[in-house]
Amino acid sequence: MALHVIVGKGPVGTTTAEELVVRGRTVVVLSRSGGTSTAAVEHRVVDAADAEALTRAARGAAVLYNAVNPAYHRWPTDWPPVAAALLTAAERTGAVLVTMGNLYGYGRPSAPMTTDTPLAATDVKGRVRNRMWADALAAHEAGRVRITEARAADFVGPQVPAGQSHLNRQLPALRAGRRAWVVGDPDVARSWAYLPDVAATLATLGTDERALGRAWHVPTTAPRSQRQALTDLAAAMGAPAARVSGLPWPVLRAVGVAVPMMREVVAVRHQWDQEYVSDARATTAAFGLTATPWDDVVRATVAGVREPA
Repeated sequence: MALHVIVGKGPVGTTTAEELVVRGRTVVVLSRSGGTSTAAVEHRVVDAADAEALTRAARGAAVLYNAVNPAYHRWPTDWPPVAAALLTAAERTGAVLVTMGNLYGYGRPSAPMTTDTPLAATDVKGRVRNRMWADALAAHEAGRVRITEARAADFVGPQVPAGQSHLNRQLPALRAGRRAWVVGDPDVARSWAYLPDVAATLATLGTDERALGRAWHVPTTAPRSQRQALTDLAAAMGAPAARVSGLPWPVLRAVGVAVPMMREVVAVRHQWDQEYVSDARATTAAFGLTATPWDDVVRATVAGVREPA
């Protein structure tokens, strides 16, 4: 049974581990803090920036998944050593490297984003991700490693902690009938990636040779604005009709003086003031992967919300 090694035990790593187990793979999850091993998934303590430790832990692996999630404001410092260590481990072990990516590298799009959209980001976080991809692709083209990447829109689903989901964090307010204050224009269309669809895409890319040497978008349903999505979630909870407003950017900038996370949100304002839509038709055509229907996503997300204590 092929060994699949996941680096990172956050929502993406955990959900991908579950998907791989269902597919009959042997799964090891590596993280800095470790975890409780089960009959299905083994957890080990490994620093993702330590190439030697990663290589030892990935010996014999068919696939190595990058599901690391550095703090939002630490991408420029934390991502380069982790990305380099993962490339080194993949090269030394011969494992396929599958990276969890995002849409930041495209910068300010003028149309729905595909993997043919130019990687034109000018912000710091987008440039960091583009450098990671360029380094990985160069190593692949040189024959040193085999790589692929899944790029996803903003996450939704019960697997995602509220602090990592722009929709999930609003559910307590919706349930209580309070106004939901969101980042950016609440009425622009956006794509939302259901986390089990993300995991299914990663698992598929790791086991299909056709995926290698390029990036793929995670399938999503038709885009919905934040107002539309939150209206759907409120209705599914039986809550009062959603009231949704956008937080003024001057307020967010002021908060960002003391809160690094908010400062980084302001730096990618372009993602929130215009349509931000992912086109994954190439992924569906190649692998037959499709998005979970939106109504099912809403039901699952609401079902996973805990009532306030």
